[in-house]
Amino acid sequence: MYDLIIIGAGTAGIAAYQEAIKYTQNILIVNDGPWDTTCARVGCMPSKVLISAANRIHEIENANLVGLNVVAEINTSQVMHHVRTLRDHFSNATLKDVNNWPTEHKISGQVQYVNQNTITVNSQKYQSKSFILAVGSTPTFDSQWKEQLGDRLITSDQIFELEKLPQSLAVIGSGVIAIELAQAMQKLGVKTTVFARSRKVGALSSPALQKLAQDEISKNLDIKFGKLPTAVQRGTDGVTIHFEENNQPKQLNVEYLLVATGRKSYLDTLLLNNIDHAYTDLKKLPVNSKTKQLGDYPIFIAGDAHTNTPIQHEAAHEGRQAVHNCLNYPAIKNLKTLTPLAIVFSAPEMATVGQSFKQLTDTKIEFITGTVSYEKQGRALVLAKNTGAVEVYVDKSSGKVLGAELFVEAAEHMAHLLAWIISENLTVDEILDKPFYHPTLEEGLRSALKHARRQLK
Repeated sequence: MYDLIIIGAGTAGIAAYQEAIKYTQNILIVNDGPWDTTCARVGCMPSKVLISAANRIHEIENANLVGLNVVAEINTSQVMHHVRTLRDHFSNATLKDVNNWPTEHKISGQVQYVNQNTITVNSQKYQSKSFILAVGSTPTFDSQWKEQLGDRLITSDQIFELEKLPQSLAVIGSGVIAIELAQAMQKLGVKTTVFARSRKVGALSSPALQKLAQDEISKNLDIKFGKLPTAVQRGTDGVTIHFEENNQPKQLNVEYLLVATGRKSYLDTLLLNNIDHAYTDLKKLPVNSKTKQLGDYPIFIAGDAHTNTPIQHEAAHEGRQAVHNCLNYPAIKNLKTLTPLAIVFSAPEMATVGQSFKQLTDTKIEFITGTVSYEKQGRALVLAKNTGAVEVYVDKSSGKVLGAELFVEAAEHMAHLLAWIISENLTVDEILDKPFYHPTLEEGLRSALKHARRQLK
């Protein structure tokens, strides 16, 4: 009988193992598939390498915006090789650590539950006092489309394996992954078309910022809002996409079709109904949103196997904290304790910090919105990155910052500042007493906070 069995060796599972080994050697980690993370292999890291190359090209091609005349010959033939080389560097760093773990602590194979404290792996039974389920998720796609298109239908799991950049690409979806990859490909010279079910880009919930983002991103990217393909066909050298536009049938020929419409959990592979007959529908699993405990069992779900925040630092945090709940069961604590922080590496970047506009509106919290446009912001003009805006949400009674949404250059950095501010429960007055260096993009935050303070008074 083990003290703890961890199922899955992604970000959450690896973090859980690294924490658990500090307290007990009587542990086991089981994994089906590669022993590295989605982030390093097919997620955060390779996508940012691609985006970095795309942004560098964009800077070169738009050097005139800062008074430079540049004549450059840009060759993108090595971009995908560069992506994989750096991706492999990040993956190998993770695998090097995993390879140093004691062999008796890890097993490769698919897990299925027998009962609440027994699993099978490769036809062998293993029992544990507690479990962490960190099985992760996988991209979703239409299986019929896949049958028709074969390797011409790709997801974020396959796109980085392309030997070279395609000439053309269609993207289904307009969420975080879709927009990041579509913008990058367009900048890299790939003729890119986005089909979006709804009129939305990224994850911004503020109506004003969402509209601003749609307008700005659409300037350089063909997004067909409210349109999805009616049919797809495999051709000799790509994909033919059929759709309707202005009540007229249209078709588009592209080399690849990238589906980026969401992900599904691997929890359905575990036969959880052998724990409880009611556990047949993953959408109805009784998972505590704060503790991530499954029902009343000493079983905790960490990472993106069951979450509304599929984010690397959240997964690692949950994995580590779940260990303490397992080893101290039934004394358990909340796993979801971090100030919410989500970033989209679009151009401009998007970010949501703390409570979003939608969350505050839905819960009917009385708040005021401090806003600032970056069209005429000093440092933004200097950088020729003067687009976008920021909204800061402030509690009407206490003056504390509750959340913020950003669509602006360097949102990734300002979002961190705002997350730390929110975690410290600071008021607008307290924040405005802090230094704001001139000239910086952060001065725009001060303008938004001042706008909020004027409304408070």
